[in-house]
Amino acid sequence: MKLFLRDQWPFAAFFLVQLILLIMIFALDGYWNESLMIYVMFLSIFFAGAFLVVRYLSHRTIYQRLSKPVESLEELTQTYGNSPLCRAMDDISQEQYRLYKEQLHAYENKQRDHTTFIQQWVHQMKTPISVIHLLLQNEDDPTAESVREEVDRIKRGLETVLYIARLDRFEQDFLIEPVTLRSLVQNVLAENKRLFIRNQVYPEVKVDENWRVESDDKWLAFVLNQLLTNAVRYSAGKSNKVTIRAYERGAHAILEVQDYGIGIPAEDIHRVFKPYFTGENGRKYPESTGMGLYLVKEICGRLHHGVEMESEVGEGTTVRIVLSAIVPTLQESKIAES
Repeated sequence: MKLFLRDQWPFAAFFLVQLILLIMIFALDGYWNESLMIYVMFLSIFFAGAFLVVRYLSHRTIYQRLSKPVESLEELTQTYGNSPLCRAMDDISQEQYRLYKEQLHAYENKQRDHTTFIQQWVHQMKTPISVIHLLLQNEDDPTAESVREEVDRIKRGLETVLYIARLDRFEQDFLIEPVTLRSLVQNVLAENKRLFIRNQVYPEVKVDENWRVESDDKWLAFVLNQLLTNAVRYSAGKSNKVTIRAYERGAHAILEVQDYGIGIPAEDIHRVFKPYFTGENGRKYPESTGMGLYLVKEICGRLHHGVEMESEVGEGTTVRIVLSAIVPTLQESKIAES
């Protein structure tokens, strides 16, 4: 209604001015009949008011639509009425909706092609990396070890790129099922064995072998991989231990990675989950990309897992993954089956 009044006030003002001028012309001409003038004014105002009422009722949906923001694209396909202005609005809205859908589909196709290219490129790069590993398998000299270290860095970088590309199709690429935490941790530790040895950091695992949680094994392993890589990187030269433990908190299971390294400054903690943020530690470690903890947060969010972090400079960092539910342990399942 407010928009209608703002839209029609020029008409109302023009009408009143016209009516006053008409009465003044009759009065100046000497033709003044009070009853007739009142009757003329009544009829004029009545028909003008009726016009405005009919105008509002026939265009009410347009004014209501223009008075509030669009909340969904489907609103653009709604019809506004049968008046010429309403039909014109219908045509414009539907044309805008069609153009938007076309551009959106074109962007999606372009993004899909780009993602496919990245995935194919990453898989192609894995082949020479595997060949280099095989060639260095029996080499123990320092040069070979340096090459292995660089190859491991390339491999971790490629894995990060691959998972970033997959994140766009996360809904089509995950499977929630019981995951045994101890096996998951051991697999990730085995994958990063050389990283731990090279940095002289050793894992301390405190995870019950019977604990299982509901999650996606592949994505959760990538999250743990990122946390362990950070923990080892920021512990090297300061501490020789990283602790991975699991425990129960109410209805949730907590998977915790604790290091005793350099820690994160308090002013950086609330920003470490933002993409490309490297903070003060990023200046000390040029390898930091600022994407690891961002991916941890994104993936955990899509798996409906929580992420908590505590850190103190010089004391270390603790990151906890709050898993949504604990499924019956293997031991309890065997008891139930028996």
